[in-house]
Amino acid sequence: MSRDPETDVPGDTPLLGALPESLRAELIAFRRDVHMHPELGFQEFRTTAAIKTRLEAAGLTPRVLPGGTGLTCDIGTWDGVRPMLAIRADIDALPIPDTKTEVPYRSTVPDRAHACGHDVHTTVVLGAGLVLADLAREGLLPCAVRLIFQPAEEVMPGGAITAIDAGVLDGVGRIIAVHCDPRVDVGRIGLRTGAITSACDRLEVTLDGPGGHTARPHLTTDMVTAAARVAVDAPALLSRRIDTRAGLVLTWGRIEAGHAPNVIPQRAELGGTVRCLDLEAWRHAPDQVYAAIDEVATLHGAKCQIEYVRGVPPVVNDASVAQLLHDAMEARCGAYAIEDTEQSLGGEDFSWYMEHVPGAMARLGVRRPGDTARLDLHRGNFDIDERAIEVGVELFTAAALIDGGL
Repeated sequence: MSRDPETDVPGDTPLLGALPESLRAELIAFRRDVHMHPELGFQEFRTTAAIKTRLEAAGLTPRVLPGGTGLTCDIGTWDGVRPMLAIRADIDALPIPDTKTEVPYRSTVPDRAHACGHDVHTTVVLGAGLVLADLAREGLLPCAVRLIFQPAEEVMPGGAITAIDAGVLDGVGRIIAVHCDPRVDVGRIGLRTGAITSACDRLEVTLDGPGGHTARPHLTTDMVTAAARVAVDAPALLSRRIDTRAGLVLTWGRIEAGHAPNVIPQRAELGGTVRCLDLEAWRHAPDQVYAAIDEVATLHGAKCQIEYVRGVPPVVNDASVAQLLHDAMEARCGAYAIEDTEQSLGGEDFSWYMEHVPGAMARLGVRRPGDTARLDLHRGNFDIDERAIEVGVELFTAAALIDGGL
């Protein structure tokens, strides 16, 4: 399909695997319905049912994962010899309110929103599957493709692990995905070989010690001060103990201590994340973080308990699979529609699939050209230019055809 370089939106020249006009409108409606009914990780029963119903209407045989949310669906018949290409979407939402007021499809569920674009990922993979199914019926799909609709990406260590345990990679040789990027214009993708996301772990710290009157802090563990020093000094200590090129960052998102201005509390809590650009440094991060926090807490007379929850390793794009996405986007839109992208400090459980098979993730442009609004991920006002759905669908259909040698 040709692209207009001035608007970065689809042109009018049909190619094999192009998105039909009738399906384009349906997919936009599907995305809006999912957007209006967001579900948290491992609770995506309605979303799963909607995907399953549409795939079955296309004559396909989707298989719901054992937990009752998420599903897989094979397009074409696998010959049992040549490994399949898998196309993955994540289907869960975030526990934050939808603050958009100007659109009719804002979330109808309090404190739940598709603020990370998983509704888009889901719609894109569904649309690609429907187009590929039509090609398979016509004998034009050169090899089988597996769709993976995965639950609970936002739940550490990620629903990808349970999906893999359920066998979604059986018979799969390579896997691809996209993630919405509000910094990239619609009609374009961001791509790189090597690490494109970072490792991400979760951290909960509890500090304990004798409290007392604020008039006599010398007779207590000054818990508020101890918590403040852990919050400030532990990240600083880590920055001097770990090679800065590893990009390890400890960032706090929550700190709680005390109830009254004249009472030194006995307990304080901190919660945050540990993010790391380098895979090897991530493997050793827990020991380093434990030591830094314990050292600072002990210095201030506080006993600490640390819950370190392993999250996800970095997504490291395989060179050959990244080239497949590059070739697919170039075939659809031209080379100008592909831009280099940086490694993000965000985490993505897509990385777990790549512990088993080579894969690659592209950043799907969803920004309206010329739009200066800051519609960042994980914000309640996040939204997209819905023309990105067609771009994502055709990226995946082209990748499947090229991977099959067509």
